[in-house]
Parts: sequence; C-alpha cells; structure tokens
Amino acid sequence: MITIYHNPRCSKSRAALEIAQQYAEQHQLALQVVEYLKTPLNSAQLQTLQTQLGAQASELVREHSDLTEEQQRQILLEQPELMQRPIIRFNDKAVIARPTELIHRLLTE
Repeated sequence: MITIYHNPRCSKSRAALEIAQQYAEQHQLALQVVEYLKTPLNSAQLQTLQTQLGAQASELVREHSDLTEEQQRQILLEQPELMQRPIIRFNDKAVIARPTELIHRLLTE
C-alpha cells in the first residue's frame, strides 16, 4: 500500500498524488490518501512517520525556528498545516516529496 499525506490545496501535493495514483494503478497497489488537515496525525502516528522518514520533527515543520525538537513535534500535532508536504509512505519508508521526483526513488527501492 502507498500512503500519501495530502493537502489538496497544494500544487506539489496534487502532483505527487497523480504520480502515486499512476504507480498504484500500474502495480495494482492500494492507495490511501490522508488529508492530514481534516484528519490530523496523533502523537504515535507522527512518531512512526518520523521514524519512516528518518527525520527529526524540525525537518517536518514548514517554518523552521529555534524551538526544541519536542516543541516542534507539539506544533505539528496542534497545527498540522505547518507540516511539510506531500509525504509519501511505501512499505516501511517515507519521503517528503519535494521535489516530486523523490517519489520514484522511494517506490523503486
């Protein structure tokens, strides 16, 4: 299954969704679209995503600041609109798909 954390108002996210849909169709994989602004991640989901990305919370926050790692995790939980997007998850790995070409690398590893 491919999962995309998606914001339909974001052009990069829409482009990533199109790539993920095409790949899923070609390889007969399920595609889960998570509109994270409507369904925000909880703490456990955020931790899993960070592990799969191999990223600190600071790498997921769109507006970097001098806050601690824990403060940035809390911001992501309270203000999901600040999360980098789009994020694609496949198997046990994930990637922030900026640029969208990173999706291909994730899906073909």
